[in-house]
Amino acid sequence: MNHLKEIITPQVVRWLVVGSVFAGAGLALIKVMAGILEWPYALATLLSAEICTVFRFLLVDRWVFGHERPAVRRLWQYHVANALGFTIWWGAANVLRFAGVHYLVASVLALFFSVGFSILSNFFWIWRKPATNPTQRDALDPV
Repeated sequence: MNHLKEIITPQVVRWLVVGSVFAGAGLALIKVMAGILEWPYALATLLSAEICTVFRFLLVDRWVFGHERPAVRRLWQYHVANALGFTIWWGAANVLRFAGVHYLVASVLALFFSVGFSILSNFFWIWRKPATNPTQRDALDPV
């Protein structure tokens, strides 16, 4: 039980809350763009993801990881990580849609393919805790 408490920290819970909120926001944007405006699904998923990425970064940076101001380096890293996670999600969503799955269901199912990658990249690359020994830090990666 103590091991589970080490994994499911308040920080992880906040990260999951932000991710859940933006998963819903992304679906709403897709519904508007693809379902109501009848834009091509590929375009709707692309625009939805970028809009949510920027706003999600701002909330994660401040609320989850406690930074007072966003940094260009973290935003860049977040975009790189999200581009890879998005590629996983977008590919899965479109393959599922091509296979006949309803476009909103395809979007939700595709989320499961990218969440693990997002957790790893967010907690162990972009917002990793600094090394305790200053000699262990990468000189090009200021805290």
